Amino acid sequence: MAGLELLSDQGYRVDGRRAGELRKIQARMGVFAQADGSAYIEQGNTKALAVVYGPHEMRGSRSRALPDRALVNCQYSMATFSTGERKRRPHGDRKACEMGLQLRQTFEAAILTQLYPRSQIDIYVQVLQADGGNYAACVNAATLAVLDAGIPMRDFVCACSAGFVDGTALADLSHVEEAAGGPQLALALLPASGQLALLEMDARLHEDHLQQVLEAASQAARDVHALLDRVVRQHVREAALLLGD
Repeated sequence: MAGLELLSDQGYRVDGRRAGELRKIQARMGVFAQADGSAYIEQGNTKALAVVYGPHEMRGSRSRALPDRALVNCQYSMATFSTGERKRRPHGDRKACEMGLQLRQTFEAAILTQLYPRSQIDIYVQVLQADGGNYAACVNAATLAVLDAGIPMRDFVCACSAGFVDGTALADLSHVEEAAGGPQLALALLPASGQLALLEMDARLHEDHLQQVLEAASQAARDVHALLDRVVRQHVREAALLLGD
């Protein structure tokens, strides 16, 4: 990536966006009739699919059941065709397990699990095309799928990535920007309360710049919330029309 200018003197990024501008987001809910909830999202060229089953009785060992809340099970995978590498990515690889754990922590902070003691909620997310911001796209798709399943949540969970280049915080990083290295963070926000469901950094960043990058990611997550809210409202209107017929 040597020599690639990630931010021009005029303040434009490689793909023509401004520093705090999101990539184009498109999303649909209810894409699988067989699941309790499902959603598909595109953030730029990153595409993710999420399906939700539950709440249902515990599967496997009942000793795993929690007496006061539901167990949230999250599984993450990448389609073999999601990147240019075309290599097999087994479900149990370290990166997939790590991402699944992050998703579980994220949704345990948002789902009202205490309403469903001794039960289980399964969230499966797959990246169909990877072009940066995989975690954020998965969280946003899973949020829509959980809402589609009718599972109560404290709030939307909206996620976005951010980085720091040439003294400027960049929101919603593309693959090119991620591959260039530099400090990056991923943030999942409950927008109504401002509570963070998850915050992860993968490189050192001087504390003088941390607040700037956090604010860029938080504002981007709030912008994502506005878009997801419109998707949910449109889905509800369409469902109401179908019921009316």
